Amino acid sequence: MTKVIKIEKNGGPEVLEIKNEDIKDPRPDQVLVEHEAIGLNYIDTYHRSGLYPLPLPSGVGLEASGRIKKIGSKVKDFSIGDLVAYAGVPIGAYSEARVYPSDKLVKVPDGITSEVAASIMTKGLTTYYLLYKTFKVKSNDTLLFHAAAGGVGQIFCQWAKSIGCKVIGTVGSEEKIKIAKKNGCDLVINYSKENFVEKVKEFTKGEGVPVVYDGVGEKTFEDSISCLRPTGMMVSFGNSSGPVKTIDVKKHIISKSLFFTRPTLGHYFPDKESLREAASKLFEQIKFGKIKIEIFKKYKLNEVVQAHKDLEARKIIGPAIIIP
Repeated sequence: MTKVIKIEKNGGPEVLEIKNEDIKDPRPDQVLVEHEAIGLNYIDTYHRSGLYPLPLPSGVGLEASGRIKKIGSKVKDFSIGDLVAYAGVPIGAYSEARVYPSDKLVKVPDGITSEVAASIMTKGLTTYYLLYKTFKVKSNDTLLFHAAAGGVGQIFCQWAKSIGCKVIGTVGSEEKIKIAKKNGCDLVINYSKENFVEKVKEFTKGEGVPVVYDGVGEKTFEDSISCLRPTGMMVSFGNSSGPVKTIDVKKHIISKSLFFTRPTLGHYFPDKESLREAASKLFEQIKFGKIKIEIFKKYKLNEVVQAHKDLEARKIIGPAIIIP
């Protein structure tokens, strides 16, 4: 028997329940992973609330790290005892252990702990595709990133600076300004007090930025469009303030010949080769010290209700994990 978190219906944090379940032996292409750490991501709240609908009942959680305890008969690239990590479907990382497809796993290299691995897979792989796939940044590009002190933001800002970019970051409170600056932002704007469009235009001498990375959503969308220069790209990759409800092509796109995209992790890593290449790049950044990871908070598995309350109350500043 293993403890897992399940939802029987959509709703607030209170719908998260601990269940005891039997674990089946892995199929030929699967492995059994005993989790050592589980990543906590804002997208988990979307799955729980129903913003991103799941067939119910369902598990919760997209990423974790742990040791392989059993392997299927066709698995050749892993061994029992390997430290591995994953990010993505099938959902159900909030558990003590689970069976998982081997082609969606990556090995965690020496020098990186299971806690760090679990905290960075979703956020780090997201950063990788944002910088290298969605919009291929170049040294000296000026980027606007919303929620620069958040989990993705802290990794993104460090990685972008290592490439040589200039990073404008927005935050929602004074306490987060120091965090964003520490992680490499050249300019930090508290959008709850300052007009970030004016600040961006001032920083870029009226030109605007070639790309905006927006994980906030409804609250920042309109003004983000105003920050873009002609032929710029609006990258909407999250909805922490609520989803963008309407895109007016004439108003938002044609006015400056802009590009708009809503990227998701799975489309950028459709096979094990692309996934493992990206994970390798991410782990290199950490091992070489270009990205430093500080775990902000650790929760126990029976504290997931509080963890989700803290996520939605913006009390989690940086990577957080669950210890099963």
